[in-house]
Amino acid sequence: MTGGTSEEPDRRPAPGPPDGPGRHAWPLYAAGFTTAFGAHGIAANLGGYSDDAVTSLLVLGGLLALYDGAEVLLKPVFGTLADRIGARPVMIGGLVGFALASAAYVAADSPGWLWAARLGQGAAASAFSPAASALVARLHPAAKHGRAFGSYGFHKSLGYTLGPLLGGLLVWLGGLRLLFAVLAVLGAAVACWALAAVPRVPPLPRDRQTVLDLARRLTDPAFLRPTGALAAATAALSVGVGFLPVSGAAAGLGTVATGAAVSVLALCAALVQPRAGRALDSGRLTARTGIAAGLATTAVGLACAMLPGLLGVLLGAALIGVGTGLITPLGFAALAASTPRERLGQTMGAAEVGRELGDAGGPLLVGAVATAATLTYGYGVLAVLLAVAVVATGGRQTPARAEPGA
Repeated sequence: MTGGTSEEPDRRPAPGPPDGPGRHAWPLYAAGFTTAFGAHGIAANLGGYSDDAVTSLLVLGGLLALYDGAEVLLKPVFGTLADRIGARPVMIGGLVGFALASAAYVAADSPGWLWAARLGQGAAASAFSPAASALVARLHPAAKHGRAFGSYGFHKSLGYTLGPLLGGLLVWLGGLRLLFAVLAVLGAAVACWALAAVPRVPPLPRDRQTVLDLARRLTDPAFLRPTGALAAATAALSVGVGFLPVSGAAAGLGTVATGAAVSVLALCAALVQPRAGRALDSGRLTARTGIAAGLATTAVGLACAMLPGLLGVLLGAALIGVGTGLITPLGFAALAASTPRERLGQTMGAAEVGRELGDAGGPLLVGAVATAATLTYGYGVLAVLLAVAVVATGGRQTPARAEPGA
């Protein structure tokens, strides 16, 4: 995998291991599941934890923000480190850190250690999440990037879907400590699996990069367009998960119906991602067309959410799920194709920051508009912004795969 000189290391397809990349990719998918399951499994159950640790909504907000705040600050740092020393050790180290942070709360079981564990989990996820994305690109030839990122996104979606459900069950059975104990075991198990199954991928030779070089690359449309689309998709997904139950409750629907709507959203997103990736790899879909279609579908879903009653909630959930499921693998495949391979970790870390900002910004925007007017207007404003993003994707775009030879 080190073949070639530093003259043009960035456009050569990454050769897979001799027996194919599939077996080696499973621990990467498990890492994606771990970060999603850990984030949503705990976040969905902290509010129901009535011990001294969560004494007010302000405290709850702080505990929720710790994880995301650590990711926003540290993902670019660990992404750059992955390029410097190799993505594999960064990913394994992050998984070990995640397990240790989770185990610390299990051992201590005190409010102070809950804060420390949540911060530690976020910092650890900041390491293994972009490193896993970079390895997905390095261990698969460019012609299979769509399917690889589709599968990676599918397993992350499973983590987001199962986190609140299984997390709630674990908290019901044994309290928050049991949930943290399961996360500690999960992080350690995936780390051992990655150590045994993921091959060493040496860092590639890199030219010296100045701050100006980095700024140029991160402001290039080849980076901004897919990253902006990923941020928009994450914003819509967060709004759907957070606000569609509110719309359902306002229409007189019970918790079972609104919970089912959120499950429909997550299921649609999970099922669409591998199919979108396969369509990209086979040439039946381009990244530019697929991302634009995903943004348009998501915008229509938000518009449907403006309709009253169960029909609006279900249509909104399904279309938001389908749209975001289209955008996610195609956006990451486009980033992998346009990025020098020796800078993949840095790019994936920066793109993940964009997604985190969308994750926070979407609900904040819709919530602010809903406070000033109604939730219906909040959906409408975000739908208009996504429609504008569809137009923004119409310019010249870097092809969504590396040059021939994969």
